[in-house]
Amino acid sequence: MRQLLKIFKALSDGNRLRIVKILQIRSLCVCEITEILQLSNSTVSKHLSILRDAELILDDKVGKWVNYQLNDSVTERYVADLLPLLAKWLPQERVVLEDAHKVNSVDRNSICGV
Repeated sequence: MRQLLKIFKALSDGNRLRIVKILQIRSLCVCEITEILQLSNSTVSKHLSILRDAELILDDKVGKWVNYQLNDSVTERYVADLLPLLAKWLPQERVVLEDAHKVNSVDRNSICGV
């Protein structure tokens, strides 16, 4: 029960749910997520830490970038069951649509100080 509670607590925050929704589109780095959500870097990092702790997302360091993606290779049954459901939810929600538009236009090379 502890793992399931951790997952639902992670998803109970609107910004963390927005992060899950944008990571359904593609993997992103912290600066891209920060740009999309218009939150501080430290706030986004905290949200990512909670989602990672709940095994909903993974991070992958490639060169100087740390890319975050949904954990679609989970052995955790609850996450494996929930992620496909989350993909179906909120398709017409205004903020989700706006975030999706931003994901398609955000460029890490221009915002991350390369």
